[in-house]
Amino acid sequence: MKARGVLAALLCLALLAGCGSSDSTNTDASAQAGSQSGAPQVIVETSANGFDAAQVYREASPGVVTIRSIFGSAGAAEGSGFVLDTDGRIVTNAHVVTDESSGKRVPAKEVFVEFPDRNVVPAEIVGFDPFADVALLKIEPDGFPLHPLELGDDADLQVGQPVAAIGSPFGEMQSLSSGIISATDRSVKSLTDFQIEGAIQTDASINPGNSGGPLLDAGARVLGINEQIETNSGSNSGVGFAVPVSAIKRSIAQLEAKGSAEYAYIGVSSQALYPQLAEKLGLDTTFGGLLAEVVPGGPAEKAGLRGGDKELKFQAGQYSTGGDVILQVDGKDVVRPDDLARLVAAKKPGETVTLTILRDGEKKQVKLTLGKRPDSVPGG
Repeated sequence: MKARGVLAALLCLALLAGCGSSDSTNTDASAQAGSQSGAPQVIVETSANGFDAAQVYREASPGVVTIRSIFGSAGAAEGSGFVLDTDGRIVTNAHVVTDESSGKRVPAKEVFVEFPDRNVVPAEIVGFDPFADVALLKIEPDGFPLHPLELGDDADLQVGQPVAAIGSPFGEMQSLSSGIISATDRSVKSLTDFQIEGAIQTDASINPGNSGGPLLDAGARVLGINEQIETNSGSNSGVGFAVPVSAIKRSIAQLEAKGSAEYAYIGVSSQALYPQLAEKLGLDTTFGGLLAEVVPGGPAEKAGLRGGDKELKFQAGQYSTGGDVILQVDGKDVVRPDDLARLVAAKKPGETVTLTILRDGEKKQVKLTLGKRPDSVPGG
């Protein structure tokens, strides 16, 4: 997230979309400040056959805004966002309106929202969710014809499906890029020690300043919030990631209710089994989450789960072995690397789940009461 413009003297590099570090391999988008005069400039960067990007832009762009945050001595940052409803609620990334340079994540001192018609208004931060990198803002809607965007559904996304991104890359407001969904169900860094599960990967051009802007389907419905890019240069390399709309909906509901978000926590690190590894270990399963570590004092330890106590190098991988294998959570198989985290994240703190585990060659069922996810992993 990089910087320039009217607030150049104040601007600093905004926090990386990972965990606020300076690692450039997962860089998002918060860019230079600087207001634009005259009509918004439309920049079409790519196209996809059979996808009317111009129509998507016409329908959605009136609801896409530029967000400027001021952090006092910590500088300022710029990103994008979109209008959620006519009551004045606006959605963006948490890292666009928060700062962690002091060692603790805090909201910006001031936030301003600029609309496509060049009106600039102050906004209140209703709340932010560092686990999903989502923030909810509120403006006074009186006198402003707001254009809400419809939230779509990410349940049936297809690789190759065309999408469009609208935002303010490098301060160029109301810019459009289009591409395809490159992959689904990615795990990417959040603003905590935990991952954002189910992220959408796209080759639509995403650059600093796009953070918080919408990723849209052919019907101009929001599929996700553009959040970070994979890059060695700090700009687009054709691999961008968006927070899925299902996570956004869940986050918004909690932020509106209490200004913060809570997630369930099991307290383990695991590695996904695959057929060849299971055969090597002599396990009577071809899938599951191999428990590498159980966090001391966490829910899993309290339930009696066991982590690995041996190390194995196999097929260019390093594995902790000898621990339990979680096969199911409430009857749902743990197959893909992110399945365990995804199934736990769908629950609430305090809920009790039934884990089917494999221990010493025998299947067992274990009751476990989920805890509340901390910002950082104890001892991590």
